[in-house]
Amino acid sequence: MSKIIITCAVTGSIHTPTMSPHLPFTPQDIADQAVGAAEAGAAILHLHARDPDDGRPSAKAEHFMAFLPDIAARTDAVVNLTTGGSAIMTLDQRLEGPMQAEPEMCSLNMGTMNFALYPMIARYSDWRFDWEKPFLEGTDDLVFKNTPRDIAHVLTEMGQKRGARFEFECYDSGHLTMLKHFVDRGMVETPIFIQFVFGVLGGMAPEPEALTHMKRLADKYFGDAYQFSVLAAGRAQMPLATMAAGMGGHVRVGLEDSLFIARGQLANSNAEQVEKVRGLVEGLGRQVATPDEARSMLGLKGADKTAF
Repeated sequence: MSKIIITCAVTGSIHTPTMSPHLPFTPQDIADQAVGAAEAGAAILHLHARDPDDGRPSAKAEHFMAFLPDIAARTDAVVNLTTGGSAIMTLDQRLEGPMQAEPEMCSLNMGTMNFALYPMIARYSDWRFDWEKPFLEGTDDLVFKNTPRDIAHVLTEMGQKRGARFEFECYDSGHLTMLKHFVDRGMVETPIFIQFVFGVLGGMAPEPEALTHMKRLADKYFGDAYQFSVLAAGRAQMPLATMAAGMGGHVRVGLEDSLFIARGQLANSNAEQVEKVRGLVEGLGRQVATPDEARSMLGLKGADKTAF
C-alpha cells in the first residue's frame, strides 16, 4: 500500500464553542492547534475561519489571513481551505477567503443536501454565545446549496484560475455521479482525491457497508485515477478511519468532525486525535506521508505558489 495521508480538520463550522473548551476559534488558537496537528503527523490541514469574538463561522478573508501566514511560517503542511464555509452562507461569501489566499487545496462538496445539526441541541442547556442555539435550531429547515453551476464556478475560480487541487467531499453515492460528470466534462484533472463523508444527518450513515459501497462505485467510475480518504463524524471517527486504512485509503480526523478522543471524553486538541489515528494506522503497517509526499501524490502546486 502507498503511504497514508492524514488530514486534520481543525475547527469547521458545525461545532459551537459551548460544546468544547478545546474547540479553537481565535486566530492564535487555530494556528497553534493546526501546527500541533502537523507536528503530530497531519500532512494536510483542512481549515475554516471563525469570528474571533464569538466563534461564529466565517469565510471572511480578514479572518483567514489572521492565521494563515502564521501557520505557513511554522509548518510545511499542506493548507486545504474550505469552499463550503457554512451552509448559511452564499457561494460568494464562502469563497471570499479562499479566493484571496489561493491555497494549494480546497474542499468541494459535490452536491446540494440537507445538513441537519439540530439533534445536538439536546445535549446542552447553557450556551456560551447567544448565536449558537438559534443556529443549530435552524438546521431543521436548512439546505446546503451546491448546484452543478456552483460546482463549476468553484472549479473554475479556485482550480483553473488559482491552481488549487480539490478534496472532493462526497456525502452520498449521487455525489460520486456528479464528480464523474465533471470528469467527463474535462473540468476535473487526475489524480482525484475523494473524501467519503459519513455521519452527517442528510448524508450517509457511518456504516461499514456504506464505505464498501462507495469504494466499489468509485473504482467503477474512476479506475486507478483516484485516491480516497474517509471522514466519519462523531463516535464513528476512529473505527471507520481504521477500516479505510486497512482498505488502502487515507484518513481525516479533527475537531471539526468529532470533539471526542474516547467515549464520553473530550479531545484536548486536534493533535491528540492525529496521534491516536497515527498509532492505529501504523499498527496496520501503513507509513504516514509527509507533506511533500502528499504534494507529490496529489499533484499540488506547492506552498510557494499560495498568496499567504
